[in-house]
Amino acid sequence: MNKIIECVPNFSEGRDMDKIRQITAEIEAVPGVKLLDVDPGKATNRTVVTFAGEPEAVVEAAFRAVKKAAEVIDMRTHHGEHPRMGATDVCPLVPVANISMEETVEYARQLAKRIGEELRIPVYCYEYAAFTEERRNLANIRAGEYEGLKEKLADPKWKPDFGPAEFNPKSGATVVGARDFLVAYNVNLNTTSTRRANAVAFDVRERGRVKREGDPLTGKIVRDKDGNPVMIPGSLKAVKAIGWYIEEYGIAQISMNLTNLSVTPLHVAFDEVCRRAEARGLRVTGSELVGLVPLQTMLDAGKYFLKKQKRSLGVPDSELIRIAVLSLGLNDLYEFKPEEKIIEYVLAGKPEKRLVDKSLEGFMNETASESPAPGGGSVSAYIGALGTALGTMVANLSSHKRGWDDRWEEFSDWAVKGKEIQNELLRLVDEDTKAFNAIMEAYGLPKKSEAEKEARGQAIHEATLRAIKVPYKVMETAEKALEVLDAMARTGNPNSISDTGVGALAIRAAVEGACLNVRINAAGLEEREKEEWIRKAETLRHRAVEEAEHIHRYVLDRL
Repeated sequence: MNKIIECVPNFSEGRDMDKIRQITAEIEAVPGVKLLDVDPGKATNRTVVTFAGEPEAVVEAAFRAVKKAAEVIDMRTHHGEHPRMGATDVCPLVPVANISMEETVEYARQLAKRIGEELRIPVYCYEYAAFTEERRNLANIRAGEYEGLKEKLADPKWKPDFGPAEFNPKSGATVVGARDFLVAYNVNLNTTSTRRANAVAFDVRERGRVKREGDPLTGKIVRDKDGNPVMIPGSLKAVKAIGWYIEEYGIAQISMNLTNLSVTPLHVAFDEVCRRAEARGLRVTGSELVGLVPLQTMLDAGKYFLKKQKRSLGVPDSELIRIAVLSLGLNDLYEFKPEEKIIEYVLAGKPEKRLVDKSLEGFMNETASESPAPGGGSVSAYIGALGTALGTMVANLSSHKRGWDDRWEEFSDWAVKGKEIQNELLRLVDEDTKAFNAIMEAYGLPKKSEAEKEARGQAIHEATLRAIKVPYKVMETAEKALEVLDAMARTGNPNSISDTGVGALAIRAAVEGACLNVRINAAGLEEREKEEWIRKAETLRHRAVEEAEHIHRYVLDRL
């Protein structure tokens, strides 16, 4: 799966829309990047831009945006209510999917280095990308703002991490970093009272509330030896919260920023607010996600609520999202549309045409057409996915069989494993057709000169290996499903034992069919390489056929 990061640069311009459009045009010009949001503020004279995509593309788009901002924004004439120190004030990178914070830090530092060296702008690194503890906090770096920057740069202690230690009067300085994904999340209450909403907010937010002597509302504030108020911490780490009244909806809300989802996930914050609200005589009626949210956040929420019900987690992603939306009450104020609120779905845009998106009849007709693809490899992968799905079905049925309540988790684990296997086999349905098309393209390359012949030969060899590896992967993946089917045949719902037998036969057909594709595609290799691939495939085929036959016999003996 693709790695995805988000970038949220803040530019010191919120009034001149022409300048803002010039900056965002640079972002949109980079292939593989999706501009998600542009939020200008006149009072702050600042625009927050959000875009996302694969890391290299995002870093390139960020650099181009910073460069354009340096061209069109003049800090010598900038005034606004928000703290700032440069034309591009801050530029954080945020890991969204399939990428670690450590990797994101490396991309942030690459971006910072390029800005400093190529644009001659002083750059400081903050949060996880910081080189020193003192520079982790953005407020420390930005202290003194643009007006104090010249003096700051003259202090060796504040030498920039990248770029010259020289005052750039037009562009100022930029802060680049890597931080956790921030989710803006509001929980709806059945009250109009801001004071009561604030009480719940103070209960849950990490900072908590001021400690008082005697009466918690009117008592004298307790202070430490330095005169600072003593705080009673709230129950949720990495959460900022406040209560407010929304006139548009006629309700009060707990408005939260979840600053680290690995510390406090969305569903945990929701449940804790429910608990604290109920303790104060209030009820939660639903919630609202402001902006976008990573797919994994919604999937985790769906699994969490299914687990509370002791239901199987091995259901499609669409069902997990549906459960999350229902459980969090995300339709309370307006319809929650996953395609508009989940980052990965927004980035995907209009999905490419895939074989697996066709109806059963459509897939059959496509296979029966005059086109050589899809062929036996794609069909084998699809058969394998169907066979695995039968095992997943039996696991899901067994997880909530009457009288088996104490075994729901055991069967849920099998269903999750089955779901992972069937999803991989579905991916291989289209991958096999792509591999075949790659061979056709390679054979169509020019071959007039010696260089062209050599390049064509190399391309054919690489495409042939791909066309072998894909069906071999089908064989490997399908064989894993036999473990699920065997377990369900022996321990699952006995009323569904015939389904496990059908599943085992389907897996056998998938493995045998994929093996035939390995053999025919290996024919284009040199003899030694060809024999090695056939040997590997046949070894796997024999093992899988024996395992499938073993399950089939077991099922027959019990029918």
